[in-house]
Amino acid sequence: MNYVEIKCAVEPVEPWSEILIAELADVGFESFSEEDNGFKAYVSACSYRAKAVKEVFERKRDPGPEKLSFEVTKIGSKNWNAVWEGNFEAVTIAGKCHIRAPFHPKRSEVDYEIVIEPKMSFGTGHHETTSLVVEWLIETDLQGKSVLDMGCGTGVLAILASKKGAKPVTAIDNYLFAYENTIENAERNGISDMKVLHGDAKLLGDEMFDVVIANITRNVLLEDMTTYNKVLKPGGMLFLSGFLSFDRDIIFDEAMRLGLQNGGDKHLKDWISLKLIKP
Repeated sequence: MNYVEIKCAVEPVEPWSEILIAELADVGFESFSEEDNGFKAYVSACSYRAKAVKEVFERKRDPGPEKLSFEVTKIGSKNWNAVWEGNFEAVTIAGKCHIRAPFHPKRSEVDYEIVIEPKMSFGTGHHETTSLVVEWLIETDLQGKSVLDMGCGTGVLAILASKKGAKPVTAIDNYLFAYENTIENAERNGISDMKVLHGDAKLLGDEMFDVVIANITRNVLLEDMTTYNKVLKPGGMLFLSGFLSFDRDIIFDEAMRLGLQNGGDKHLKDWISLKLIKP
């Protein structure tokens, strides 16, 4: 498979990198790496929509960034590993969860170590949205709880839940490369009983969960929150992430409409994650 890389330079970097990353995620981009003057974004060539990308960068905003430019580069599949290996550094979250690639050294002093080969999947722990949910999961007693991870990306959140004793764990993603990557990463971390499915919220039926995780995008969360609530057990927890702080109210209002209760929120830079509880 071939990929497309967009290298974006923007001033000021904050909050514009976060805003543009969120908008590119809405048009299919799934993997990002931050740079000093902006970021790089990646998508499979078959999912790349040039017109939608052009609209993101040419959208009129008042006020807008002082400077904004981007370059589009096609990357052959044989070069992809070199691209992500060059961008992917190990990360430790909350001093307890260490996420690394197979070529990084081990860290035995942390509570949880997760080995991820991300390929084209989103969710290495570097992005604020993933990091925020990792923090929630570290704080939460998951022993024996059923967990659903929607938009699982690399599977890192589902893998952490499994390492914390959650059972059963179900991970779902509508991108084929993410579905395949989650299976590979689960095996890489010695997890053999995780259910991994290719699809979206339409796959959810009568099975109920103690915990539902959805680290996706604002629009998908708004569209599918009713379904998440439907499969969440009474007393269960719904962790939402993938949206910027200024979108909090629209997400929170939809949660309140569904009868969910506020369990708190976490912030990192301009990103936010919500914890919601079903009465």
